[in-house]
Amino acid sequence: MSAFVLSHTGLFGAAFLAATVFPFQSELILVGLLVAEPTYWPTLLLAASVGNTLGSVVNWLLGRLIERFRDRRWFPVKPGDYERVERWYTRWGVWSLLFAWLPFGGDALTVVAGAMRAPLPLFVVLVAIGKTARYAVLVAATLGWLA
Repeated sequence: MSAFVLSHTGLFGAAFLAATVFPFQSELILVGLLVAEPTYWPTLLLAASVGNTLGSVVNWLLGRLIERFRDRRWFPVKPGDYERVERWYTRWGVWSLLFAWLPFGGDALTVVAGAMRAPLPLFVVLVAIGKTARYAVLVAATLGWLA
């Protein structure tokens, strides 16, 4: 297998995991690959963005599934906290998904969107915009385009 395929597959996997509830970093991998081969920036940006967005879809699915169990004693979120999150999401709505890229709370936001039954097509578009913009800024900064 070529180095191109391995590097892009690895970045895709890292970005996918980073968007799920697993703690993982994809930004350092992207920067390292950009430094090693800057001409690959368009495909690296695509691999990171698609992987990270699809990882968020997994969170959305978890939110859809776990919401059914919120009345169970073992449910990890207390009823008062769940209601507070519901009110917050109702206030800010689906547009808050443009901030799903944030390192703190972004992953939780995608789970909440699933629990609140955000439409999947709109979810994917908004999350992809935010996550691609974040990676694009990282690409631009790494390649010195922001100077």
